[in-house]
Amino acid sequence: MALPSLAIKEHTFHWGSRTYIMGVINVTPDSFSDGGKFSSPEEAKQQAASLIAAGADILDIGGESTRPFSEPVTLEEELRRVVPVIREIREISDCPISVDTVKAEVAEAALNEGADIINDISALRFDPGMADVASTFKAPVVLMHMKGSPRDMQVDPYYEDVVMEVKHFLGKRMAWANSKGISKEKMLIDPGIGFGKRLRDNLVLINHLREFTELGVPVMVGVSRKAFLGTIAGINEAGERDVATLGAIAASAMKGADLVRVHNVALTKQVLQVVDAICRKSL
Repeated sequence: MALPSLAIKEHTFHWGSRTYIMGVINVTPDSFSDGGKFSSPEEAKQQAASLIAAGADILDIGGESTRPFSEPVTLEEELRRVVPVIREIREISDCPISVDTVKAEVAEAALNEGADIINDISALRFDPGMADVASTFKAPVVLMHMKGSPRDMQVDPYYEDVVMEVKHFLGKRMAWANSKGISKEKMLIDPGIGFGKRLRDNLVLINHLREFTELGVPVMVGVSRKAFLGTIAGINEAGERDVATLGAIAASAMKGADLVRVHNVALTKQVLQVVDAICRKSL
């Protein structure tokens, strides 16, 4: 089933033509992979320029760590981290920007500064005002599945049928978002790899991504440097998991992912050029 294209400023995403890349910029001191590296607006702007040059189609800016067992930050602190960074990036590029937040006020401030997309790990559940912000700005939203919250999501998660349960949850959130004035054409879904999932759950979800495409919206996958890859490959340091990440990225693209969220854009670009040539252009 062909998906409608998504236009953001001068950029058009032709879903199905290739696998798009979202480059991660964490402006936090405690993110699991790159915490503290890009905490100043100038450092974040330089990283943004590097990611764009490497082939990022979207930049994802986050001011609150969502690693397992992390604690939430205040609204004021998240605004302080995120807004100046978006302002700086907008001085050098019109690359689409996603704001990774569960707070409606952060999303609204980011959109006012030039961000384009809301990436909400709670699928619009944690802040009752988030849907209104998305609807008012007509902003695309990423709806992600997560069991619990970052603070407790990895405390003994359990599923009878992880694909069915995650797919059912995302379908319900899509219907709810639509009831709040968000059109289906503005939605993306994310099965939430690593967010309240066991090792096997993550593997099964990736292997069955094609089932999520049946919901009729683009599917985003975030596997970059995550702990389950370290478990498989025996790599403790998150920053050393790029090769393992590429394996999961290739598998995700082959199984139907439309967009992948990654730290190392340059290597991801190379892998996806090959995977897309085989899986899409050879058809």
